[in-house]
Amino acid sequence: MTLVCGVDTSTQSCKVGIRDVETGAVVRSGRAPHPDGTEVDPEAWWTALQAAIAEAGGIEDVAAIAVSGQQHGMVALDSAGRVIRPALLWNDTRSADAAADLSEEVGAEELARRTGSVPVASFTLTKLRWLRDHEPDNAKRVAAVALPHDWLTWRLLGYGPKDESPLGPELDALVTDRSDASGTAYFNATTDQYELDLLERGLGRTDVALPRVLEPSETAGRTPAGIIVGPGTGDNAGAALGLGAGPGDVIISIGTSGTVFAVADEQSHDVTGAVAGFADATGRFLPLVATLNAARVLVSTAKLLGVEMVAVQVRDE
Repeated sequence: MTLVCGVDTSTQSCKVGIRDVETGAVVRSGRAPHPDGTEVDPEAWWTALQAAIAEAGGIEDVAAIAVSGQQHGMVALDSAGRVIRPALLWNDTRSADAAADLSEEVGAEELARRTGSVPVASFTLTKLRWLRDHEPDNAKRVAAVALPHDWLTWRLLGYGPKDESPLGPELDALVTDRSDASGTAYFNATTDQYELDLLERGLGRTDVALPRVLEPSETAGRTPAGIIVGPGTGDNAGAALGLGAGPGDVIISIGTSGTVFAVADEQSHDVTGAVAGFADATGRFLPLVATLNAARVLVSTAKLLGVEMVAVQVRDE
């Protein structure tokens, strides 16, 4: 029996599932909570991942592992591989003014054409602009910018601060995938290239390490114990991949956020900003509409009405 491990590091928790490759059956699983708030020390994610793995009985017997993560969050690292400040999560809206400024400076049409999306406060680029304008000393220390799933993959590979990781702070070893990169607002998923002038619009400079973008079937490397590490992906792209979604399929997801997304062969370029033109985990694209609040609103409403929520899965064959 060959086992693989999937990691879902979401806003609220880290969930680990270990499955049999042949049957797809869940062999064992684990879960650990993340701190509340819209900014979090990434070390809390690493601690939660270790706890979830331990609850799942360890991963010594798995052949491969990959991370699906919350999109957009800004993890800023210094030259020693240390986190400069708590990561700003996708649901932190303090960069709303920065998003508006970037759209005005570059133009919504130009941004949509080059990146598939018009940036909102969720996107990494807007958070970098906020850092530049509100924490200039921290902005000057930035040597690398990663997303939550990128940073966890890097740690799984054995990299990190010199005194806390086997391989040390090799910033050029950071990797990501097309889906997560497409949510930064400085990556062009059609050309598979970073748009460095847009990065400069945000951070004010381009002399920083950005994760190498892996192909869907490319491995990130191996853990120090020899376990293959997959490229991973953004959470919504991971959901589409897990459901086996293809062109023409539409998926609705209700969690911390609410999303509706589809798989498409071509990237969308919505100048209104309503539809984000993300990439998926297979080499295609994932046009997506999102709202910041979903499940918690429904839970609160149910409590006010004195009714219970019932989950229903519907699949149109």
